Amino acid sequence: MSKMKLNIVTPEEVVYDDDIEMVIVRTIDGDRGIMPRHAPLITGLDIGTIRIKANNEEHVLAATKGYMEVQPEETTILVDSAEFAKEIDVERAKAAKKRAEERLNSPKDNINEKRAELALQRALNRLKASKGRNFE
Repeated sequence: MSKMKLNIVTPEEVVYDDDIEMVIVRTIDGDRGIMPRHAPLITGLDIGTIRIKANNEEHVLAATKGYMEVQPEETTILVDSAEFAKEIDVERAKAAKKRAEERLNSPKDNINEKRAELALQRALNRLKASKGRNFE
């Protein structure tokens, strides 16, 4: 099977750098699968999972917003954060979800509603990725 290079980079580290058969990401336009020899593309990424298919295995990561550049033989994903499902602290994600929900249900005078909504989305995405559930 044909392969392409995949790089997933955050401001702190290179999260992934290896050859793969396919990657599936949540773009601003919906889910998109990328395989070797894909047409060149630059797109924004939304909060969601990144599914990597390589060597008959699937790896799932929870990722925040960012950008993706696709070339026929290489794809680069730049995101604020990305973590493998197996590394997610589920209890911490549940606590973050609860805090965000409490903020959204409290009087609106003291909170930044958009920030609380994004915190809730990130927590839900981490919980979904930790269970291996890739799409709703």
